[in-house]
Amino acid sequence: ASVSIGRPLVNKFAYVLDERLRPVPPGVTGELYLAGEGIAHGYLAQPATTATRFLPNPYGPEGSRLYRTGDRAHWDGDGKLHYAGRSDGQVKIRGFRIEPTEIETVLTGHPGIAQAVLLATDHLTAYVVPTSPLTPAALRAWLRERLPEHMVPAHFVLLDRLPLTPNGKIDRRALPQVEAPLTSSGRAPRTELEELVRDMTGEVLGSAAPLSIDDSFFDHGGHSLLAARLIHRITATFGVTLTLRDVFRHPTPAALARRITEATGRPALPALTRAVARPDRLPLSSAQQRLWLVAGLHGPDTAYNVPMAFRLSGGEVDTAALRAAVGDLVRRHAPLRTRFATAEGQPYQVVTPAEEAAAGVFVEIREVTPAEAETELHAAARHAFDLATEHPLRITLLREAGGRSTLLVLLHHIATDGQSLRPLFADLSAAYAARTAGRAPDWEPLPLDYADYALWQRSALEGSVLDEQLAYWRTALADLPEELALVTDRPRPAVAGRRGDGIRVDFGRDLHKRVLELARAERCTPFMVLQAALAATLTRLGAGTDIPLGSPVAGRPDEALTDLVGFFVNTLVLRTDTSGDPDFRELLTRVRTTDLDAFSHQDAPFDLVLEAVNPARSLARHPLFQICLTLESGAPVLPDLPGIQAVAAEPPVTGSVKFDLEFLLAADEDAGLAGTVLYSSDLYDRPTVERMVAILRRVLEHAVAAPETALSELEILDTAERRRMVGEWSGRSVRHSEELVLTTGFEEQVRSRPDAPAVVFGDASLSYGELNSRANRLARHVRAQGLGRGDLAGVLLERGLDFAVA
Repeated sequence: ASVSIGRPLVNKFAYVLDERLRPVPPGVTGELYLAGEGIAHGYLAQPATTATRFLPNPYGPEGSRLYRTGDRAHWDGDGKLHYAGRSDGQVKIRGFRIEPTEIETVLTGHPGIAQAVLLATDHLTAYVVPTSPLTPAALRAWLRERLPEHMVPAHFVLLDRLPLTPNGKIDRRALPQVEAPLTSSGRAPRTELEELVRDMTGEVLGSAAPLSIDDSFFDHGGHSLLAARLIHRITATFGVTLTLRDVFRHPTPAALARRITEATGRPALPALTRAVARPDRLPLSSAQQRLWLVAGLHGPDTAYNVPMAFRLSGGEVDTAALRAAVGDLVRRHAPLRTRFATAEGQPYQVVTPAEEAAAGVFVEIREVTPAEAETELHAAARHAFDLATEHPLRITLLREAGGRSTLLVLLHHIATDGQSLRPLFADLSAAYAARTAGRAPDWEPLPLDYADYALWQRSALEGSVLDEQLAYWRTALADLPEELALVTDRPRPAVAGRRGDGIRVDFGRDLHKRVLELARAERCTPFMVLQAALAATLTRLGAGTDIPLGSPVAGRPDEALTDLVGFFVNTLVLRTDTSGDPDFRELLTRVRTTDLDAFSHQDAPFDLVLEAVNPARSLARHPLFQICLTLESGAPVLPDLPGIQAVAAEPPVTGSVKFDLEFLLAADEDAGLAGTVLYSSDLYDRPTVERMVAILRRVLEHAVAAPETALSELEILDTAERRRMVGEWSGRSVRHSEELVLTTGFEEQVRSRPDAPAVVFGDASLSYGELNSRANRLARHVRAQGLGRGDLAGVLLERGLDFAVA
């Protein structure tokens, strides 16, 4: 325990405050400030130093001062102060202010450590002198029980003694530098269960070296998608239902093994197996049915097109092999050769026989000039699929002179999702390589078909499993705003249009790196950081403090679905509470809590959630949310064609949108954080969305650099905007009469400009004189009915000239 330094003397006052000069509760360390009689007024002839050390006292008489001591301290339960070192030694790691002496104090409290010193560069390294055998993994686990994650050192170095300077102080420059990444140095598995969980974790992470049971999943590159895969493996192997929250709370194999042992009674989904018998009419999956309903409401359009374009160079594409390879692809994956028919008002899948589909697959080869290529690419990407008569796949190859070409793979979303792209292009590439070699592809049969999944989903999501999930969503989405109060460039039309456009976004590698660092420090995912930043941005732009965002989740509950092409995605509504002006770290904690609960209930299909929540419906907007956020991780998937180099081209914009705003972002270690923002042209102009994206970037940069910043203090103005607001627009004055009110100003216009137009509605208009005359006539009529000045009257009129008169 630390030693008390007592209480303030008579007529002296001590305050332990945080960075925003707010008192901290007992036991919480803050900076010590002094006030009262005998406190100096400043430093002689040093105004700058005086300003930083002697501050106005918000807790004392007017004109009194606080002296900032630079000492760290905390109150105990008896009102005594405890000294905790100097704030001068503070460092900032991954956006967190850290006091190394606090960590050193905790380390030396370990019974097996004699001395400890901390070195801070771009990470924290702890140098310790043990008195008994210790391992870095054991030390890390011990510290995690006593310190927040961002204060746990990344590296531990065990030394026989600490190097000293000639005068006996610790020689920090002589401490050995540590640059190596984390290594596995914890305990070996003690039970079969721990060994199985350890092996599964290593396989999911792709770890070359075997992990120990004390290695954190997130310290070795784990994220939410990999955590979902780990959960699926655990569920399939042990028959228990875990959630993402379980992995976040129990990130080591040892802790996960304990959690598996403790797991009880949560309703679990039945195992997914190949259907023994299939009905004559194959039902749609819930995800497919949602898109089928949308297509029936709007007719064929391009809102759910998935265009992927690749620039090919280095050799000529073998067009015959390409046609044959695409045929092989549709033979292998039934969703690529599926149409959707209706009987008695219910849709069902019509899967075309494999050979018939392969013979009729759409592959078009066009010869184009370089000037025509972009126009032809966008035209091909804007094909509107008719789901009742067409297969949802079209391949277009635009060939230019000199061996260059552009390959467009166009899919309707009803047949694919983000996780489908890896098997799609892997199988296409393997088939093309085989066909160029003069043979058919030789691949293992798929363990399941998409139809098996659709049939399983219909039977699995019922009873207690579905009831428990829908009960959660009714509570989580209760009293959700009907729509965000975000200011638009134009009023929302009575029926939402699909016309839209997109802008490219590139936040860069550095910002992506800082997002990753903050996510790791806060035990959350990069997606959660982006969600918190977007919610903060929308709040600062006037959207309110209850921010619902839509986001897709993979929706593949079994490992057997990994290699299937199809539409498995479900949509979640992630609700963010930004009320109370939290700092960004607190906001991120709220987001993490909400998201982990939502991910734990992700199996309930969106259309059933919509029915359960039953919001007010309107053709003018998407229900439950109007803004969508997606983050794909990892390098983009490319076709691997022998002798040909493929690079991803900028995705063609189809001209249609599904939501008011859709943030489609991708994170990659090489490319950084980038993507596209789609927007409804009925609501927004391009410059408005560009400014919104710029504000999001500034908020994100500010938040990851200083996560302790309050939401209201996050920077949203660029230099030019700030200069305009505080410079050009300030300091102006307009002289007017204190008696001026709206009616006198209007009457002045009537006298000076009676024939000038005052109101325009469509083709009709009223001059100031006409509007004045009609308003006076109405006033006399209303007064005759007994209404006078100050009385309350309701007006029920359509928008128009009469409304202006009233």
